[in-house]
Amino acid sequence: MGPEYIKLLCDDLARDEFTTAFTPAGARVDLPRGLGTAHIDADAHELVIRAEARTEQGLSALKFMLSLRLEKAAEAEKPDLAWTGHGCDLTALPGLREMRVKRIIQVTPLIRRITLAGRDLERFTRDGIHIRLLIPPAGLDKPEWPRPARNGRRIWPPEERRPTQRLYTIRRIDAAAGEIDVDFVLHAEEGIASGWAARASIGDIIGMLGPGGGEMEEADWYLVAGDETAIPAIARLIETMAPTARGIILIEVENADEIQPLAPPAGIDLKWLMRQGRATAESDPLAEAAMAITPPKQGRIQCWLGAEAQTAQRLRHHWREVLRLPKDVVSAVAYWHRGAPGH
Repeated sequence: MGPEYIKLLCDDLARDEFTTAFTPAGARVDLPRGLGTAHIDADAHELVIRAEARTEQGLSALKFMLSLRLEKAAEAEKPDLAWTGHGCDLTALPGLREMRVKRIIQVTPLIRRITLAGRDLERFTRDGIHIRLLIPPAGLDKPEWPRPARNGRRIWPPEERRPTQRLYTIRRIDAAAGEIDVDFVLHAEEGIASGWAARASIGDIIGMLGPGGGEMEEADWYLVAGDETAIPAIARLIETMAPTARGIILIEVENADEIQPLAPPAGIDLKWLMRQGRATAESDPLAEAAMAITPPKQGRIQCWLGAEAQTAQRLRHHWREVLRLPKDVVSAVAYWHRGAPGH
């Protein structure tokens, strides 16, 4: 395996906006927010990758990501990848926690807040706001979780006992009390996560991996938009805004019963958009409202959206291709896909 595979690997990572530095002799890859670095060297026969991170979770994430991308780049050769060094003797994933349902609150008719209790949650207060929930199949006496493999990937239980993964934002965390709040949207078409939340009882067990995802960069002016699924992320963002922040927040919900108490800084105009069943593939009130707003030319700006995939695609195109805003000031994230089961 030679430099051509390093180049393929770096190109793949750069498309996802990782920071990479490539030369024919080797490369360097950096995880976001300084969480980890990988140095890649090549000769005629093999690649040597040295991964470094501040935490066991960061190292595990870095090895997993590099293994996945390298196997994709060299799919025809089926490379034999084995890690040595720190963390290679672990029998459990360092970011995995087993959590139990502690409280259930119906915040609005469509939003159910479930408090999960677990141990050793301090890292979840500082290394990201997103978690990956592992929902066990119904009827298992004892849930089973993935384990680390020697190639940096994960060994999952057999299909009939394998938990389903879903990504969520931490709404509130109290590490001292061992609690995390997660808000679930109770969709009309019940999916795996929303169905679990609808039927959850005190004491139910769920797995949790993470944390991941970064905070938005501080700005002078914000345009933030989202639907119900993005309210936890928007609420977390509001908590980090400077008192002098200015901008607009647009939140689309079904009706007035879904409005939640949020208190952004005085310079932020918070607008609730009532969907009333109007949002479809052909009608997109949230995208239209966001596209009608032109960011100021002066000062630091941040534009962010979390919503259905088609809405995210429209806003991403508008911000990057129509308004020509720099990539580092815009983010449009698909939180769900219309018509796709399994939410």
